[in-house]
Amino acid sequence: MQLSPRDLARHIDHTLLKADASASDIRRLCEEAREHHFWSVCVNGSRVALAASLLEDSDVKVAAVVGFPLGATDSDAKRFETETLIDLGAQEIDLVLPIGLLKDGDDKRVLRELRDVVEAADGAAVKVILETCLLTRDEKIRACGLAVEAGAKFVKTSTGFSTGGATLEDILLMRERVGPKFGVKASGGIRDTATALAMIEAGATRLGTSAGVAIVLGHGTGNGAY
Repeated sequence: MQLSPRDLARHIDHTLLKADASASDIRRLCEEAREHHFWSVCVNGSRVALAASLLEDSDVKVAAVVGFPLGATDSDAKRFETETLIDLGAQEIDLVLPIGLLKDGDDKRVLRELRDVVEAADGAAVKVILETCLLTRDEKIRACGLAVEAGAKFVKTSTGFSTGGATLEDILLMRERVGPKFGVKASGGIRDTATALAMIEAGATRLGTSAGVAIVLGHGTGNGAY
């Protein structure tokens, strides 16, 4: 696959979701995103206002996580969280699917929650995190269908906080199920250029990673990261 470093960077959500991330860490994240022209920074809700202020006059968007990392909060709480983060400056929402409800087979409640968050996002792209490492193949297929039906813009593999991250097999399956025009985000364990390019070749249109700088600087060197 042939991608320039700039084109590769525009696939990346430069991510920092650690609980101990300080304000100075967020400032560094945003500086790196500006320098390398990443698509977005992805941060926790308490850091959205800071990130939005730092990136106000740039081509970098601010993405925020909702219901993170378990997806087990009440649906009304997720809707309120989404509305609040949009008001604070979030331009994309990464929502953790209610995994337990999906496993219960309660697709109606899952769909209702996804639709509520899409509505609350008020036009901002919603990425539905499936947490694929916890799902069966059938559950992944159902989750993809619900995300499409709800009006989300992406399905996403992982939070990066569970038992596994993105795999090529999951990206191929998700791309197959959502079709050619829907977004697919690979997230979790993407730390080098070769892996990033393989995910894109398999069908990912966005990459969530904390190693964005290493991935872009390693592009074309043959070794991926430093």
